[in-house]
Amino acid sequence: MIDLLALCAFNAAYAHTIDSDALEQWPAFFTPDCHYRITHVENEQEGLAAGIVYADSRAMLEDRIAALREANIYERQRYRHILGVPLLVSTDVESAHARTPFLVVRIMATGQSEVFASGEYRDHFVQQDGQLLLAERVAICDSTVTDTLMALPL
Repeated sequence: MIDLLALCAFNAAYAHTIDSDALEQWPAFFTPDCHYRITHVENEQEGLAAGIVYADSRAMLEDRIAALREANIYERQRYRHILGVPLLVSTDVESAHARTPFLVVRIMATGQSEVFASGEYRDHFVQQDGQLLLAERVAICDSTVTDTLMALPL
C-alpha cells in the first residue's frame, strides 16, 4: 500500500532534484510511458488538454533537459519548491492518486527572488519493481498568466 509518508518523501526528493540543479536525474522520477503536463486552472476546468509544457514519455523529459543544457539560451535561474502535504485521493497496493499544493520561488542570477508559480500537482503514482514512480503529473498553475521563461520543470 502506498502511504502518505512515501508520497511526502517522494515529493521532497523530486523538489530537491530540481532545486539543486540535478536536472538529469529528474526524468527518473517517472515511468517510461509517463504523462507530464504544466497547465493552468482555466484550461483544466474546461477540459483542454493544451499545456504550457507537455510530454508523454520519459524520453521526452530527457530531451527537454538535454535542450536546457545544450541548446536553449535563457537567463540563469534556480527554483525553491515549497510543497504542502499531499491529499491522498485513492490508494491500493500498486498505485495512488494524490493532489499536492506547491509554491515555486524563482531566484535569478541577480539574487532577485519572486513567487514564480503556485498551484497543485495532480498525480498518479505507481509501484514498479519496488520503486515509487509517477505515471502522471499534471502541474496546474493558479494563474492563467505564464512567464515566457518557463525553462525549468515544476
